[in-house]
Amino acid sequence: MIGIIILVVCAILGIVAGMNIIVPYSISKYVAVAILAFIDTVFGALVSNTQRKFSLSIFLTGFFGNALIAIALVYLGEKLDVDIYLAAIIVFSTRLFSNFSIMRRYVLDKVQDKIRERKNKKEDKNRELNMEEVK
Repeated sequence: MIGIIILVVCAILGIVAGMNIIVPYSISKYVAVAILAFIDTVFGALVSNTQRKFSLSIFLTGFFGNALIAIALVYLGEKLDVDIYLAAIIVFSTRLFSNFSIMRRYVLDKVQDKIRERKNKKEDKNRELNMEEVK
């Protein structure tokens, strides 16, 4: 739980700091792909946390490794005069949506479980009241 709070606080700080930073056009592809890689890794960490499989070492290596590979693809693409960075954008975007859907289902299941639990408690109370009235 503390990890999620730290991630949210860091994301908010990053957004606030990012509003005040101007990225030169020459490196905007690198920054965009790196940000997508970072966000993908964070979403992956949230999913693995919900599945109780989170590992800090996997998170950190993915966090920096994914970004470095994505930046290398952008660099290679520029040298070959091919837009390879689009492949990285498509892959990371697809994974983002996939991880988001897993997290959404997890949260919805938890909410529905709580609603069912409350409903069952109300039904149990009603049964107890009806039993007392019958006696």
